[in-house]
Amino acid sequence: MLLLPVALWSVSSAGDAKYKIKVGDNPAPMELSDAFKKLLGKQSVQVQDAAGKSLCEIWFRAEIPADATPEQIKNGITYREIKQTEILGAIRFDQDFTDYRKQKVKAGAYTLRLGYQPMDGDHQGSSEFQEFIVVLDAAKDTKAELMDPKHMIEVSQKSIGTGHPGVYMLFPVSKIGPMPTLSAMPKDHWVVNSKADVVVGGKKSGAALGIGVTVIGAAD
Repeated sequence: MLLLPVALWSVSSAGDAKYKIKVGDNPAPMELSDAFKKLLGKQSVQVQDAAGKSLCEIWFRAEIPADATPEQIKNGITYREIKQTEILGAIRFDQDFTDYRKQKVKAGAYTLRLGYQPMDGDHQGSSEFQEFIVVLDAAKDTKAELMDPKHMIEVSQKSIGTGHPGVYMLFPVSKIGPMPTLSAMPKDHWVVNSKADVVVGGKKSGAALGIGVTVIGAAD
């Protein structure tokens, strides 16, 4: 994909860290439908290795609708106040990558939707948290509405060509800063932290949802 000139980039890195991020205003992938592009914020977060090679780039949604009470807004919005399959953003992998299950995800553009880990014996203890981002091929996911969770799983499976959806674990974000950050977590997990304004009943709530995407790291 041809990238337009980039302006106002800032780099976040911790010394000789294995990974770093670059925050700027690259346009969203052209593979995305216009309906998706309208939902995204102006900034993108590029994840790079220590040598500065781009691994992926994320565009987070600017505003996310939530089913939240005034008390929940006061205490802090969590992923569970967001409906499953809600759009959280989009991602482009600059090279073939792997997801949280070490499945291959081919280079290209994907939409990002919220998914909950099934509460069954097959998944018990497989991850620290039970909320995930599910990746769907941008060409297969063009409508910006909620979808049936089962259909989301099926589309994701077809998107990466396996019997399991492509997923990335979501960490809870307790402190929401003004700019995206990259956190090194235990077990060599690297998490991109960002935020989105929360809308309740079609109106801005004044609250924000912290979004922590595990871009590097895998289940035991």
